[in-house]
This record gives sequence, structure tokens and C-alpha cells, in this order.
Amino acid sequence: MSEGLFPRERAEPAPGAVHVPGWLSTARQRELVVVCREWARGPVPIRHTRLPTGGVMSVRTVCVGWHWQPYRYARTADDVNGARVAVFPDWLAELGREALAAAYGGTGVGEGSGRRYTPDTALVNFYDGAARMGMHQDKDERSGAPVVSLSIGDTCVFRLGNTSNRGRPYTDVELASGDLFVFGGPSRFAYHGVPGIRPGTADPALGLAGRLNITLRETGLRD
Repeated sequence: MSEGLFPRERAEPAPGAVHVPGWLSTARQRELVVVCREWARGPVPIRHTRLPTGGVMSVRTVCVGWHWQPYRYARTADDVNGARVAVFPDWLAELGREALAAAYGGTGVGEGSGRRYTPDTALVNFYDGAARMGMHQDKDERSGAPVVSLSIGDTCVFRLGNTSNRGRPYTDVELASGDLFVFGGPSRFAYHGVPGIRPGTADPALGLAGRLNITLRETGLRD
């Protein structure tokens, strides 16, 4: 996949929100594609989440560590098959700390908190060419620790909004394969969404058609 005429630069579209282009190597992306496919097969398979309103999300989601269903977390996927979700691996928590260090500096502490970042859940969203994500807040967690977002596959338009409502002001950021985006601090509860992806922009070497988005979070929950 072409990197374009000019290198993309690290950017901070809002306080606490950091975009690090090309953070994941192609080899690491391929590894994540493989493990995401394993998670998608179960014990809780990937699915289209049904909302309490009756609507169905166009993205397909599989969860690790804790299962998210609108608007709560549980260890078991009672809205799918009742099984306990896959265990959140230590290596993924370490990847989250490396991501925070790349975004904010330091050694992987939570932005502004001075403590070790310890994500315990991952939401893996798969976007085909028609999938979208409406503007929403990530607020079902009991922790205000940053959200780490990793993009693999097709490029998308990521819309970072404000903390008050789903409308303007917002900033559109293009997230390509391998990009890291972290939002914490003043942007932790900003509305955000994906109005569209650019089909066919993924590197063929990834063996992936569509877009994978892996978000790492601290739930603040205990068993």
C-alpha cells in the first residue's frame, strides 16, 4: 500500500487525543489479524450487536476479557450464546502500555493519572465496505483511563467530536492500517464515530479485506 508522497506526521487533534501514524509494523498487523480471526471463531463468535432500540449495528464485534453489550460489561455473552469470553492476554495489556508510551511519552502510565495503564478488555470491530459507526461516547467503563485504538486494513474516516453532543465541532482524521489513536484526559469522553471506510485500501500483504479496529480499555470492574 502506498504511503503517499509525504510522510504522515503525529498529530493531536484535541487535548488528550493523539494520532500516531504507522505505529504497528506490517508483521505485527499480520499477527493481530491472525489472533482476531481466532477470537472471531469463539468461544463467543463475532456478531452484529443488537441495540435496545431494536436496531442492529453494521459493524461486527467480538470481545475479549469482558463482553460488551449495550450498555454494560459482563464475563459471559448472555446476548449471544451465554459462553464466557476469551481471556484477555497479558501481551495485549503490554501492547496497550506501549501504545500509551508512544502517544503520551513515559512508560505506559495513564495520561494525567501517574499510574500504570492496565487494560482488561478489547472490543474488536470489523468493518466491511458498508459498515459505519455512529457518534457515541465510550462511557460504560468505571475507569476514566485512556482508550487505545488500533487500525488494521482499509483506511477509514474517524470523526472525533466534542464531549457535549453528537454534532459540531468535530474533526475528521484519516486512520490508515497500522495507525494508533489514543484518546484520554479531556478527550476521554468525546463523542466519536466512523462515517465511512475506503474499501480496497488495505495492503494485500495483510490478507484482509475490510477494516479491523481493536480498542483497548480499562473497565474498572472486578469479578
